[in-house]
Amino acid sequence: MAFALLVLIVAGGMAYIRLAPSDLVRWHVAPELSGGSGWTFLPPGADAVVAGRGRAKAAVAVLGKSPAEVLSDLDAIALNTARTVRLAGSPEEGMITWVTRSRVFGFPDYTTAAARDEGPATALTLHARLRFGRDDQGVNASRLRDWLGQLTPR
Repeated sequence: MAFALLVLIVAGGMAYIRLAPSDLVRWHVAPELSGGSGWTFLPPGADAVVAGRGRAKAAVAVLGKSPAEVLSDLDAIALNTARTVRLAGSPEEGMITWVTRSRVFGFPDYTTAAARDEGPATALTLHARLRFGRDDQGVNASRLRDWLGQLTPR
């Protein structure tokens, strides 16, 4: 009886993690508004990812492309990442949020990117964060480094 109850609790928790709706008001927020100010935009190729517990941020300046082009390129990279779907936004809107789920349990991580004109460059800010738990073991920072590596050749 106790084992069956334990299995039911674990199955219910896993179902909640996989099926819980994503609140756009909470997750589809511009990176510069979700973590304070003081962004320093590094040139392409620089390691611009700053990691914290359960989150990672990055800010890069991309030359030669419009904000919509940069976000379109990043969207293609993100959607080519396993278990990643677009939650909200578009390149034309200037901001996109994706959800990437872990392989086994389906834990959702949210990544938001915003792009805007900044003189001769496009300023791109990204913010990746987990929904459940406190520590992501560097998964969000690794994803941002991978995406930026594909976006901005080293």
